[in-house]
Amino acid sequence: MSIRDKVISLLGRQFKPYVKRSPEWFELRRKWLDKHPFCAACGGTEKLEVHHIVPVHIDPSRELDETNLITLCEAKDRNCHFVFGHFHNWYAWNPNVIEDTKHYLEEKKEAYEKIGKKI
Repeated sequence: MSIRDKVISLLGRQFKPYVKRSPEWFELRRKWLDKHPFCAACGGTEKLEVHHIVPVHIDPSRELDETNLITLCEAKDRNCHFVFGHFHNWYAWNPNVIEDTKHYLEEKKEAYEKIGKKI
């Protein structure tokens, strides 16, 4: 067991896998968030992350592939990135994240409309 894994087991929490990023990633991320400035799951705008549908630690060749990206939040009260993107496990991934977040957001909008609120 690595030192990192020992720390994780002692603290009872997970950390995101470390991934070395390409120099182009930061510019692509900025442009992506300019085009997609809200969480695909909840519609929020706090603490947005660009999630890789197929994680970079699984397939590094897809790091800059825009068809592999979706915006998800890490807001303190919901963390859609961790929930929808990783099923509460940073080493897991949801290949159906686009469909799942779309369905959740539609249900949330319908529920809000019933009580006269907007997202």
